[in-house]
Amino acid sequence: MSQNNLFQEFDAVSSKQWKQQIQYELKGADYNETLVWESPEGIKIKPFYHRDEFELSLPSGRPTNGFKITQNIFVHDVAKSNARALDTLQRGAECIRFTLENKAISLGDLMQNLPLKDIPYFFYLPFLEIDFVNQLQQFALQHQAHFILQIDPIGQLGRDGNWFENLEKDFEKIHHIAQNSPIPFLSIDSSLYQNAGANGVQQLAYTLAHANEYFNRIPQHPHPFTVNVAVGSNYFFEIAKLRALRLLFTTLAKEYGHEHEVRILVTPSRRNKTLYDYNVNMLRTTTECMSAVLGGADFVANLPYDALYHKDNEFGDRIARNQLLILKHESYFDKVHNPADGAYYIETITQQLAEKALALFKDIEAHGGFITQLMEGTIQRKINESAQKEQEAFDSGKEVLLGTNKYPNKNDRMKGDLELYPFVKQNPRKTLISPIIEKRWAEKMEQERLASEE
Repeated sequence: MSQNNLFQEFDAVSSKQWKQQIQYELKGADYNETLVWESPEGIKIKPFYHRDEFELSLPSGRPTNGFKITQNIFVHDVAKSNARALDTLQRGAECIRFTLENKAISLGDLMQNLPLKDIPYFFYLPFLEIDFVNQLQQFALQHQAHFILQIDPIGQLGRDGNWFENLEKDFEKIHHIAQNSPIPFLSIDSSLYQNAGANGVQQLAYTLAHANEYFNRIPQHPHPFTVNVAVGSNYFFEIAKLRALRLLFTTLAKEYGHEHEVRILVTPSRRNKTLYDYNVNMLRTTTECMSAVLGGADFVANLPYDALYHKDNEFGDRIARNQLLILKHESYFDKVHNPADGAYYIETITQQLAEKALALFKDIEAHGGFITQLMEGTIQRKINESAQKEQEAFDSGKEVLLGTNKYPNKNDRMKGDLELYPFVKQNPRKTLISPIIEKRWAEKMEQERLASEE
């Protein structure tokens, strides 16, 4: 019997029939109160989705076989960073993302012996210096290197509380770069919003409003944008978030005549990572990287399991990179073309996230735009409200982190292993606005445990 005939032996079951059977099994309990739950974004989640209730027709996301395994490298010692880049490329990395501590480095030494034409190199710049940007551009042209700069003055304002210099001078420099740059240079740090506690709708709306400021202020920008995104543990919602981001960004870009696709670089969230029972972080980052790939990320940079408390080290990097290598080459995540397409649940969440984010974006624009609302403190207040709700859910046990607020190992000792300070750093200083502060759920609980260690 053929496969088609086999399936024809079974009668179709409508959504109405399924719901009737569920209602019968509930023995009088209310269907909506018992089985329909609401996400922090206000999206009602049903227990099942059926094709006879599905009328959505969203554009396909990005094919998953396009993602590149990306290695983050913080450049402090140029020789060591160069050696590390060479080693990680030989071990399976397909892209390098350098974070430059300052402009006093030799590009020739940093890029020595590295393959330049076929490997993308991101350069995240926590400063805004035209002369250094010119050096990067000239090096890329001279060596036909695939460079992508990440400059984000609005992200600098949100994260630090101050511009690089001030609004006028920062955008004067950005205009100069836009008129002369042969390589992409504008970036949007959306990960800040997730790691600070914004919900999915807020993350999308703030990213869109953030981008809209650049579209408005730099209309002649000729290159694709890069968006850094952090993904959390809500598996299907994170897939839908990335799909909605691409849909919304493409829609906005078309309004400005910008035809380049957005580049999405994804990293697992720090918000749900823990100091105690740290090996569980590997499980969290695995599912988060899966969400990133299925959601259509262009680049995925995994977070080492020990990133909270250890300095960069070969073992942590190797484990993080191997997680991605397994997903790509052994779990065949690079073989299926858009596996999320046609999944009624994911498509429904995608549409609802996009619609709610678009409504919030329009509200931001109606009240002066993103920079204005940052200056007024509205964005910070909204993120804090969302973060507080998440924190209350964690403190009450509704949001579970295994090994921390559920089944903790009381014999764990971490005080002697801290190479980095894993909590929010207090640095009182004068700022133009209140910065957006990243904070993990488990920080207070971990500080109490550290204080009680003998």
